[in-house]
Amino acid sequence: MELEKTQVTLPLPVAIVIAGVLIAGAVFVNGRVNVLKSEEVLRNSNEVEQLAASATAEEELVVPRSGVELPAVWGDLGKKLVSVGAIDQKRFEELYKSQGTFTKEFDKLLNGENPGKLRITRENSAYVLNLLWALGLASKNPILDTGEMTDKRYGGADRFASTAGWTMALGNPMDHYSAHKFFNLTAQQQALVDKMSRQIYRPCCNNSTYFPDCNHGMAMLGLLELMASQGASEAEMYKASLAVNSYWFPETYITIQAYMKNKGIEWKNVKPEEVLGANYSSASGYGRVVSEIPARSVGGGGGSGCSVGGDSSVPSGSGCGI
Repeated sequence: MELEKTQVTLPLPVAIVIAGVLIAGAVFVNGRVNVLKSEEVLRNSNEVEQLAASATAEEELVVPRSGVELPAVWGDLGKKLVSVGAIDQKRFEELYKSQGTFTKEFDKLLNGENPGKLRITRENSAYVLNLLWALGLASKNPILDTGEMTDKRYGGADRFASTAGWTMALGNPMDHYSAHKFFNLTAQQQALVDKMSRQIYRPCCNNSTYFPDCNHGMAMLGLLELMASQGASEAEMYKASLAVNSYWFPETYITIQAYMKNKGIEWKNVKPEEVLGANYSSASGYGRVVSEIPARSVGGGGGSGCSVGGDSSVPSGSGCGI
């Protein structure tokens, strides 16, 4: 099994790469050094630096290096997930220790008490994804019991990447599917989770969170339940969901940011519920966005893959099935 990368690496935009190639080509042509005027080299270098600075600024808008605080406290949910067997503590820790990335923060989220608000960062986004995946899978919820995951057309809920792909449980992952009551949601809170789950999409497929057939969908469901259980408002939950999706699919949302900017809308002014909808955040919606913006603004759909050990750079539109 490939090892999950725990840090989002943001590739340079295509324009920077092309600019770099052009400069390199100007300096070295047909195997011979081409002596250029120093001011010409300087001008080209400045152009690359400007492009790099612009790209860094866009990244900082969408996925700030300092992270984003979410309106939810993780508490001891890691320990609870371990106690019921939804997470095999030994195997889960070994996955990260073998990479040398099992930090004190990761240990505390899994084994300790976390009284402060959960913060997602570039460094922990894939780890948080896996924790929330386990939570969404194991948490008792009507969406899993009677929703699209149980549609007989699909041959059973055990056939999806979000279930069969969760290899970090004790025993069969389906032994934990909607099996553990971590939350006591009120009717109003459950209605909010249900409503929002139908409106929040992910760019790796065309399904909403209401059909959590991949890890991103299952993790988002877990996050929605967690936030709702602690009284977060609908607006807070949408804002947090957009931030989380952005860290899971950085290139996608940096591209959407560029699209919005071309339309005169600053990222801070976008409506999270709109951006998270099918028109932007589904695979087909993102494809439309890409088709309508200049090539230099386009990024792939890079993000954490659809498996525990998946590559953290997945092309936009890649399937979420097994």
